Amino acid sequence: MSGIRLVDTHVHINFETFQSDLDEVARRWREAGIVRLVHSCVEPSEFPAIQAIADRFPEVFFAVGLHPLDVEQLWRKGVEEEIRDLARSDVRVVAIGETGLDFFKASNQQQQREAFEAQLTIAQQLDRPVIIHCRDAAAPMADLLRHFWQRQGPVKGVMHCWGGTPEETQWFLDLGFYISFSGTVTFKKALQIQEAARMVPGDRLLVETDCPFLAPVPKRGERRNEPAYVRYVAEQVANLRGISLEELAAQTTENACRLFGLPQ
Repeated sequence: MSGIRLVDTHVHINFETFQSDLDEVARRWREAGIVRLVHSCVEPSEFPAIQAIADRFPEVFFAVGLHPLDVEQLWRKGVEEEIRDLARSDVRVVAIGETGLDFFKASNQQQQREAFEAQLTIAQQLDRPVIIHCRDAAAPMADLLRHFWQRQGPVKGVMHCWGGTPEETQWFLDLGFYISFSGTVTFKKALQIQEAARMVPGDRLLVETDCPFLAPVPKRGERRNEPAYVRYVAEQVANLRGISLEELAAQTTENACRLFGLPQ
């Protein structure tokens, strides 16, 4: 892996499954050429634990936000201000999120929209990108973003762990978003995701693990995904695009540093 420098743009290494061996996990990601990690945030209460991880591993930068699946339980008066204050509190906060819409089995669609728009506004105010989770909600998501753009102006960000069709992918490219591919792009039957990975312009492409979830082939049978495995995602995307791993790594690392303002 000499010469390969990759950024895993979406991790959750604060989860309990990493508690016992995080130093070993870090050793493996460093050996695999992972030079930066962007740690996502599911809810603001995670912030101190994520901050402590970044204190231990200086290549870790992070986000703060509220995940759409936690909106029903946690979206209340004061949370918006809490997210904004936490984002301002540490220079290593490089994004707002993960936020977005998850309409799979959801009965609180309007509440999710409200929480998402509030976090878009914070991102805009603080000039931070948003990390967007979108499940079973591509059309309403695109509509919401277009209307937000018309009212308040654009926000930069990434469609994380992207699983949409090529047509849906184009909607978000047209809105200026980056598209990030996870282990799902390595799955045999993920033909639409693979087609999307071929069509995204080189300057909008990112890779991630979303660990501990969605371990890529050839690690798919493992119960825990980890940052070192982002190389398998990168290899698959490079193969799909007909370029070398070195070129794909250089491209996606430059993109991640540009979007998140990471040190090169």
